[in-house]
Amino acid sequence: MNVTVVLAFAANALVALAKTVAAVLTGSASMVAEAAHSWADTGNEVFLLVADRRSRRRPNRQHPLGYGREAYVWSMFAAVGLFVAGAVVSITHGVQQLTADEAAENYTIAYVVLGIAFVLEGTSFAQALRQVRGEARRVDDAVLQHVLETSDPTLRAVFAEDAAALTGLVIAAAGIGLHQATGSPVYDAIGSILVGVLLAVVAFVLIDRNRRFLVGMEVAQPVRDVVRERIASMGEVSSVGYLHIEFVGPHRVYIVASVDLVGDATESSVADQLRSLEARLEQEEAVVEAVLTVSRPGSPPDAELPEAVPAD
Repeated sequence: MNVTVVLAFAANALVALAKTVAAVLTGSASMVAEAAHSWADTGNEVFLLVADRRSRRRPNRQHPLGYGREAYVWSMFAAVGLFVAGAVVSITHGVQQLTADEAAENYTIAYVVLGIAFVLEGTSFAQALRQVRGEARRVDDAVLQHVLETSDPTLRAVFAEDAAALTGLVIAAAGIGLHQATGSPVYDAIGSILVGVLLAVVAFVLIDRNRRFLVGMEVAQPVRDVVRERIASMGEVSSVGYLHIEFVGPHRVYIVASVDLVGDATESSVADQLRSLEARLEQEEAVVEAVLTVSRPGSPPDAELPEAVPAD
């Protein structure tokens, strides 16, 4: 089970409960927004746990490439939930409170809860950051770039949601502080609206990234170069022509390539050699399936596909 997601679920559940109590006791619009945010995050972690579990199922006859893409489906549900249950509720409540005239109470409770929430959310974020840094280091990538490009939607979601949670806590604290200092609930209401806008932006980014992987996403060029070199380094291979590597799940790829084999073997021998090469590639943990075919000797490597043209 994904430790990062489990830790995020536990932290969000505790924080959501504490924020709800504080929202009732203080009447703060920002605290209501933060409570909605945390309950949305808690529900989303359930989707992410389902995504992680179902995407790990082994390939079968009905799904020869496995169930990896289920991770993007369930992560999409989580992103939509973040938008509906978090962003919409926060913005709506904030707008309603813009014309409110009652003062919030028990500011101390709000600050204490926000402080505890910051510690818990920070712990969850630190775990996600450690995992992202480790993966980014292995592929020589920047942390934020890896968050956007990683094929693991659960890691991206936890990282983004925890980062948004920490930012939202700062916004909420500022809104409550200005409310207390000025006596005007407008600042508190604006804090609620800003938290909602923040959640909406994060949700749209996550929805877009999951959409890209569901449609079909090729690996980055550095990874293509590594795979091409790996295939070309096999003793039976003279050169590699066409090469297609597509993500079919978190850290799982499907490889299609044409190769020029050394020598001029008979048809049956070529078939055996290709199947042997495919089997060797499939020993790699990340390779779900590899399909190799023969290319004409001297054929140039495949050119990059053109950019997609919008439909009329």
